[in-house]
Amino acid sequence: MSKHRSTLIRPLFAAAMVAASTIYAIAQQPPTPTRVRGTIEGVEGDILAVKSRGGEDVKLHMTGDIRVVGITKIPLSDVKVGSFIGATTVPGPDGSQNAVEVHVFPEAMRGTGEGSRPYDLRPNSTMTNATVDQSVAGNDGHTLLIKYKGGEKKVLVSPETPVVTYVPADKSDLKLGAKVIAFMKKLPDGSFETNRVSVGRDGLTPPM
Repeated sequence: MSKHRSTLIRPLFAAAMVAASTIYAIAQQPPTPTRVRGTIEGVEGDILAVKSRGGEDVKLHMTGDIRVVGITKIPLSDVKVGSFIGATTVPGPDGSQNAVEVHVFPEAMRGTGEGSRPYDLRPNSTMTNATVDQSVAGNDGHTLLIKYKGGEKKVLVSPETPVVTYVPADKSDLKLGAKVIAFMKKLPDGSFETNRVSVGRDGLTPPM
């Protein structure tokens, strides 16, 4: 190899190594969270301070069009054939899908996020938003057959599974000590903003 060619290759190789290491570093970074679950520590103007369930302090700028919804507990009997629900499930040892929580959407929210996707509530958890096609009572709870566009799933809901629904709420419900799930977006300056917050009513911790 000529000295001239070797001189050209070395910088190209070095640049390629830098690019590869940069891509690797980016790939190793944890994904930016899209929601924070926790307790309101304070509200000052448009800034919502939340202590996450993991103990982190998170400050969120509330957008001018923020939407606040309440979460309240309901009985499992309110989950009927035809209800449009969301169910967080984890796989059981026998391959069944066990519900960690179930939330019933009001009719006005039918179709919200329809489908099934990985979820971040627990390891290996899945969120499925679908319509209840069948409900069968058993000794260990109810088995729901839920259907969504392109698929269906059988979900076991035990008597201990929390079941909730959405109710109207507004910014005045975002009070010190309230339990919330805030959907958030990271801004270019590193801060976070939220345009949607679910808040538990009567001390309830939103289970989803």
